[in-house]
Amino acid sequence: MTKKWILAGVGSVALAAVAITSAMPWLRHTDVHPSAEACPLHAKPADLSFTSKDMNDKDVSLASYKGKVILLDFWATWCGPCKVEIPGFVEMQNTYGPKGLQVLGVSIDDRAEQLLPFAAEFKMNYPVLQGLGRDDVTDAFGPVFGVPTTVIISRDGKICASHSGMTAKEVFESQIRELL
Repeated sequence: MTKKWILAGVGSVALAAVAITSAMPWLRHTDVHPSAEACPLHAKPADLSFTSKDMNDKDVSLASYKGKVILLDFWATWCGPCKVEIPGFVEMQNTYGPKGLQVLGVSIDDRAEQLLPFAAEFKMNYPVLQGLGRDDVTDAFGPVFGVPTTVIISRDGKICASHSGMTAKEVFESQIRELL
């Protein structure tokens, strides 16, 4: 068995656990309050040295977004929870983009020709990057055991939060507002 299949299996189990926890609110971890520190003191630096192709085959450097709050979403066109989250990311880019937010979507499983119609259908107003075969990117921000996985990066380039599985828009907004 290859490492990817083992990770895919572990990711499936983790996603099922998230889904079960979401359906049972009494199992959720609720120690984080909106007034909590925006970014933990021990937050590790994000590796923004990557350049990826966007869905139009143009190079996009993650380092060009340093100084902004980055919501980095790992997703796929076949992923149901991803389809639920994307409209919220579009809204957040509209609302918080002028204040310094940059949403970036990294499709881990799709080719450019699949991304173009999907992005048009979902009115994605932020860069959509090709992540197929880019284990270096997922490893740098992971582990990414499944999709969606979303990472919140502060203006000074620290990974402040990471969410595996579908997450409520309000959770992202609270964290983003604290960092803007």
